[in-house]
Amino acid sequence: MEAFIGILNYAVFFAITAGIFAVLCLGLNIQWGYTGLFNIGIAGFYAVGAYTSALISGPPPGPMDWRVVGGFQLPWPVGFVGAALVSGLIAFIIGIPTLKLKEDYLAIATIGIAEVIRLIIKNESWLTNSVWGIKHITSPLALPIERGIRALLRANPGFPLWLQRLVSNGYNWFYLGMVVLILLLLYGVSEKMIRSPWGRVLRAIREDEIATSTAGKNIFWFKMQSLVFGAMIMGMAGSLYAHYARFIDAETFEPFFGTFLIWVMLIVGGSGNNLGAILGAFTIWGVWAGTEFLTHGWGLTGYRAASLRVISVGVILEFILLLRPRGILGEEKVVSFIFKKERR
Repeated sequence: MEAFIGILNYAVFFAITAGIFAVLCLGLNIQWGYTGLFNIGIAGFYAVGAYTSALISGPPPGPMDWRVVGGFQLPWPVGFVGAALVSGLIAFIIGIPTLKLKEDYLAIATIGIAEVIRLIIKNESWLTNSVWGIKHITSPLALPIERGIRALLRANPGFPLWLQRLVSNGYNWFYLGMVVLILLLLYGVSEKMIRSPWGRVLRAIREDEIATSTAGKNIFWFKMQSLVFGAMIMGMAGSLYAHYARFIDAETFEPFFGTFLIWVMLIVGGSGNNLGAILGAFTIWGVWAGTEFLTHGWGLTGYRAASLRVISVGVILEFILLLRPRGILGEEKVVSFIFKKERR
């Protein structure tokens, strides 16, 4: 029973992490899957969301910190909304000079801004505490929930060990519920928007900009909306991560985890399909977590273990591209509820 509880507690941790990655995938799917915007600076928006939320809702600078700003200790929803707004604002600023140009310029701009953000995190210690990161970030409702758990365990010392371990992990169950709720809400909003006339314009822009512009659509403005909306979702994912991990630094938002892995998740799940984006996040993170057990079992450490995990993800990606080029689920051919009813 204790072994089962250990597996269950790990599954909760896994689901929280995969859920946060799924939120990132939803944001990328709006930009790339539906509009064709080549954003390879996901890690930058992810980091902006995390640091914005940490500065708004996190603790004030400690006596050993270099940071002199932030720590307003506002409620987490304020930090969550602030993370989305700041990420969206940065996307808007990037989009002004680039969205009227070819797609390559947006890719260059996004990877450039992501690198600038990473360097700011590392060097502007007055704002980010540099490589020491921001510590002791408060989690939403953590204090009352953890107090309740401790009181319950003190009042019932006769609980079996497996039940104590399960109850002790109560806050993670709460956080998982919150992540799942936010993921479902974002999925529902994304589906509504994509199946609306607005979403059909995005798909038309992706397929043929010239034909869409001749229909009287403002290509630049629709692209801007897609870029900003996707970046705001990425900022929300950053907020969720920061308040779950309770510690962030520059290493957290390296391009491999913050950008490359998200692209793999979306491609594997199915670009242009919101459900596929979520499925891809859980699938690839499952492969990544599974290879960790393999490396321990085979006694691999250091760069050998890391190499095996990267190779495993690469092999999975190759198989998916060969067997299902559109991803596991692939894009729906018809997204309008009206056309679906007519077909019936």
